[in-house]
Amino acid sequence: MEQFKALMVDKNENDFSVQVKNITLNELPQGDVLIKVSYSAINYKDGLASIPNGKIVTTYPFIPGIDLAGVVVSSQDPRFREGDEIIATSYEIGVSHYGGYSEYARIPGDWIVPLPENLTLMESMILGTAGITSALSIQRLEDNGLSPEKGKVLVTGATGGVGSLAVSMLSKRGYEVVASTGKNSEHTFLHKLGAKEIISREDVFNGKIKTLDKQNWAAAVDPVGGETLASILSKIQYNGSVAVSGLTGGGSVPTTVFPFILRGINLLGIDSVYCPMDVRQELWNRMATDLKPSTLSEIIQKEITLEELPENLPTILKGQARGRIIVKI
Repeated sequence: MEQFKALMVDKNENDFSVQVKNITLNELPQGDVLIKVSYSAINYKDGLASIPNGKIVTTYPFIPGIDLAGVVVSSQDPRFREGDEIIATSYEIGVSHYGGYSEYARIPGDWIVPLPENLTLMESMILGTAGITSALSIQRLEDNGLSPEKGKVLVTGATGGVGSLAVSMLSKRGYEVVASTGKNSEHTFLHKLGAKEIISREDVFNGKIKTLDKQNWAAAVDPVGGETLASILSKIQYNGSVAVSGLTGGGSVPTTVFPFILRGINLLGIDSVYCPMDVRQELWNRMATDLKPSTLSEIIQKEITLEELPENLPTILKGQARGRIIVKI
């Protein structure tokens, strides 16, 4: 096949580069299914993959992009045929296996989900890994007893990918959503997504963590972690739950056993990378139905091309991203 474009990161002792290059199919890794990629997106891991000390990529040259959606070109996997529209997110994609920032991708069939009815390829990438993480958080919270009549649900990091999608999904499910953000300029955006109340980061964590504090929320979706998570745990209602999926606030959580043994709090770990395929397919079907945000288009910060990726990837690392940045391949 003639050459096609891909964003390559490369590193040696003296240099690090992020640029669009022409490559051939022979340069793609082994896999059962060849895909013509239509869309990808920018995630935090992709930002880390684009810097020399991001600790995501270990072998170079490399194609980042942990999310991709496109059309099957050829398949050795009987589950997929030429012309099928598919989604692939996480697993090793964009981490140790060439990812979605490429006009073509070759991946194992075991990593692929058929595009559900009522979702377009573009919509699937507005969702992507962030959507899977948000949907899994909500499903785990509901599995542990959460329902709209139980009370308010806190979402931290509410303007980010996971946060904005969680606000929108919870609102559609009928929950009273409290959105926490440090960006005063984004209150209108969060209200459009369905947030009933907007509070500051300091309202969640003001620098002091009490063993037990006032019971403010029935549950929380937290992609922040760190001291923020410890503070949240002290403020969750009796028998409530917190779904934690990130560590932008740090990996150390200075809490005690008291919220767990005196209030019966549940701390739910959310991993979208190796989420089992049966659960993953169920979540995608829910994101095409009862968890499909009615404000999906509002969550797009902008749509960019491959050539615009190098200048846009740092945005997410600087905390400047709002919602989702979509890459049209």
